[in-house]
Amino acid sequence: MKYKLKQKQNQRITRITDATLVVGADIAKKIHVARAVDFRGIELGKDCVFHNDQAGLTKLATWMKELGQTHSKTNIVFGIEPTGL
Repeated sequence: MKYKLKQKQNQRITRITDATLVVGADIAKKIHVARAVDFRGIELGKDCVFHNDQAGLTKLATWMKELGQTHSKTNIVFGIEPTGL
């Protein structure tokens, strides 16, 4: 089982190219923060602070789209990291 998970993770990593915007979000109780980097790990733009409601998620989606357009990224990979784990 562990091998299959590692293989799946490696397959996902190989999909990240110079056209990929990698976005990670730190999820907390009330306020969340997202950060974007390129395929080399270079931070792109400022962090996005958002709430877990319709307005906050719209803000996050708009931020990702605009950042992707600004940096000519045609693919977005998104992941979350729960705070406190």
